[in-house]
Amino acid sequence: MMNGNIKKALVTGGAGFIGSNLVDALLEKGVRVNILDNLSTGRIQNLEHVLDRVTFEKGDIRDFETVRRLAADCDAVFHQAAVVSVPQTVEDPLSSAEINDLGTLNILEAARKSGVGKVVMASSCAVYGDDPGMPKQESMPVKPQSPYAVQKYTNELNAALYRELYGLEATCLRYFNVYGPRQDPSSPYSGVISIFLTKAAAGQQPVIYGDGGQYRDFVFVKDVVKANLLAAGADNNTGGVYNIGTGAFVTINELWTRIASLNGVDAIPEFKAPRAGDIRESVADIGQAEKRLGYTAGYSFEKGLQLTHEWYKEN
Repeated sequence: MMNGNIKKALVTGGAGFIGSNLVDALLEKGVRVNILDNLSTGRIQNLEHVLDRVTFEKGDIRDFETVRRLAADCDAVFHQAAVVSVPQTVEDPLSSAEINDLGTLNILEAARKSGVGKVVMASSCAVYGDDPGMPKQESMPVKPQSPYAVQKYTNELNAALYRELYGLEATCLRYFNVYGPRQDPSSPYSGVISIFLTKAAAGQQPVIYGDGGQYRDFVFVKDVVKANLLAAGADNNTGGVYNIGTGAFVTINELWTRIASLNGVDAIPEFKAPRAGDIRESVADIGQAEKRLGYTAGYSFEKGLQLTHEWYKEN
C-alpha cells in the first residue's frame, strides 16, 4: 500500500478522529511520526496508547516556524487539521479562513521549503454543493455553499498551484461522510452517526434536520486512512483530486432506524428545519481513486456501523 520511501511523516490534526486513526496505521508500517495538534477538537486520549512512540507537539498550523520545524526531515505530510464544522465557518468565516486557508498554505510552503516529497490533504465533498448531478465526479463544476466548502476548494487550488509552480506532489482527498471509532459525539457539529449512536445508547430522541430523506455516502474511517496511505505511496500519483467514499448511500431516516435497532430502542426522531449550508444528497463516484490510487472501500456500511457501535459501547 505504501512504498518504503516514507520513513518519517508529519500528521497535522493527529490527535483528532481521522488523524489519530492515521497515526496508528503509519506506526504499524514502521513510519516515524511527528504530530501537530492544538487540541481544540483533537483529544490527547486518542493518542495515549502511542505517545511513547511519536513526537507530539501541541501547536497551531498558523505558526509557520512550528510547521516547518516538524516537517523538516519528513518524507510526507498528511494534513488533517482544520475547522471542520460547517456551521462554525458560517458563524465565523474569518477565523476559520485563518486556519483552513492560511494554515494550509503554511503546510504547503513548509513542505516546499523542507523538500518533503508528498503532501496528502483532507478536502471535502462539500465543494460540490447542491449540484443535482449524481454520483459526484471530480470533473464536475464545484458549487461551494458555505465558507467551509470555499476554504476546502481554495486548498485544492493552492495544492494545484504548488504542483505546477514548485513540483510539490500534493494530493487532495475529497472525503465524503467519514464515521468510525473516536469520532467525538459531544460536539453538536459532530458526524451524524456518532450523535445518533450516543442518543440511542441513552434511549433518547434524535434530532433530524430536514425530512430525513436526504442521503449520504458514509465511509468508514479505516478506508479513509487506507486512501491516505495509497495517495502517499502510489508511485504513479503526482497529485490531483480524488473522491473518497464508497459509491453507495444511506438516507438519514434509514440510518436512525439501523442504529436504533442495534441498540434496541424505538425513539421517534424530532424533525427540525434544515441547517444553513447543509447538502441534500451526496454520493461519490470513486472511479478515479480506484484507477489511479488502487483505492476501494473495504468496509460495508453494516460492518463499519457494527464496529463503530461496539467502540461506543466500550467507550
